Amino acid sequence: MRDFAAIDFETANECPTSVCSVGIVIVRDGVIVDSFYHLIQPEPNFYKWFCQQVHGLGHKDTDDAPVFPYVWEKIADKLEGLPLVAHNSRFDEGCLKAVFKVYQMDYPDYEFHDTLSASRKHFGRSLPNHQLHTVSAACGYILENHHHALADAEACAHIAMQIL
Repeated sequence: MRDFAAIDFETANECPTSVCSVGIVIVRDGVIVDSFYHLIQPEPNFYKWFCQQVHGLGHKDTDDAPVFPYVWEKIADKLEGLPLVAHNSRFDEGCLKAVFKVYQMDYPDYEFHDTLSASRKHFGRSLPNHQLHTVSAACGYILENHHHALADAEACAHIAMQIL
């Protein structure tokens, strides 16, 4: 895969609509050419303790952030015509579809590819697990800021360039 956009969301709570940050890395002709990160005011706008422990974000970070439609307006053109790639794409695709629905936006039927399932096929039992940081290391990329949406999208992009 040589042209795609790697995407990662972090959520404020268990609701897939509660995206509180997004990271996107654009790859063209096998080279990272652009990246995008933005905080988002989640919907519903509350944080679960566990989620905050994972990514470190909270109200202090997102209370002044725009809601999803305004952030997506900055992203949509960058993604036009590109398949999307995510590690455990069921989660990120589910978030994207849910937040489009909650804001009554027309979903453009993005094509998703999953580096988690690709890793399981490619590496099999040779890895101790198929978590993002483990797989990215196996692909020669060290993920240093795990659960930051842009850092995770960058790791996913490196995985996709190696095994998709």
